[in-house]
Amino acid sequence: MRTILVTGGCGFIGSHFVRQFLKKHPDFKLINFDKLTYAGNPENLKDVSGNPGYLFVKGDIANTKAVEQVFKKYKPDFVINFAAESHVDRSIHGFGKDFINTNIYGVFNLLEATKKYGVRKFVQVSTDEVYGSLDLKAKNKFSEKTQYAPRSVYSASKTSGDLLAHSYFSTWSLPVIVTHCSNNYGTYQYPEKLIPFFALKALTGKPLPLYGDGRNVRDWIHVLDHVSALEKVLFKGKNGETYNIGGGQELANIKIAKAILEALKKPVSMIKYVADRPGHDRRYAIDDSKIRRELDWKPKCKLEDKLAETVRWYRDNSQWVKGAIKRLKKVNPHIEI
Repeated sequence: MRTILVTGGCGFIGSHFVRQFLKKHPDFKLINFDKLTYAGNPENLKDVSGNPGYLFVKGDIANTKAVEQVFKKYKPDFVINFAAESHVDRSIHGFGKDFINTNIYGVFNLLEATKKYGVRKFVQVSTDEVYGSLDLKAKNKFSEKTQYAPRSVYSASKTSGDLLAHSYFSTWSLPVIVTHCSNNYGTYQYPEKLIPFFALKALTGKPLPLYGDGRNVRDWIHVLDHVSALEKVLFKGKNGETYNIGGGQELANIKIAKAILEALKKPVSMIKYVADRPGHDRRYAIDDSKIRRELDWKPKCKLEDKLAETVRWYRDNSQWVKGAIKRLKKVNPHIEI
């Protein structure tokens, strides 16, 4: 039986990957290695906890000894790294060291163990934010050849981890692939992120605080489309390559806010413009033609259908939401949701 090590599998994207992978690959043993920070929630995977092919191991990728132990004991054939500090606002407001430890040193530990134990494939899951910002009127999009130009502690730390991964391929021919994905949305996403944050504000009758003029544009992809792309990369991707993963659905933040309010039958007057975030990237746009062409992948979910469905999930899963907010307030007591 082949073994895959999934780091950060209790988080938003990681938990969806774990669930879908177990459904499609019963011939695999899946080890979920997760630190269980505020954003890592075992409840996200309670439906697979009894699966004989699934095993949870608590651990931190920034802990060299813990990483060594899990690789030595389970000898994974494949590794996919979701473990990351990912909320930009936290990287701005005093938590930068957490991003350095996890997103850089943690990746280094995983790469060292991958090299030592002969892993067949290592996938580093990253973000389009490493590419920086595009002008709203720019015709170009981020391609795999776009130069890295990070503008926040978060994106700089992810850039560093990605470059480390590429260096291990160049130096030791390590079977590494890096992916850059656009903004994800879907169920089980933490309340600090834009869509659940606005949805929960609207549900409790509070104003939706929209940064700047609200015209910042993001390309949105449903989380299930993202994990289907990652599976393609894992089994068919070429070592040493980078693959951009996009949803092909660019939308300004103001339109996202209005769509959420419409789904909940709330007035547009609930939107409140606030001072812009420092270093707020203006636009992200992904050219994903490479993965479409080389790995025969394309997104299936439409934002106009899945966004309303996602918003209703937060409305209907109040117990999960309460637990998520409680964990979030332990690390950031000043956040208002």
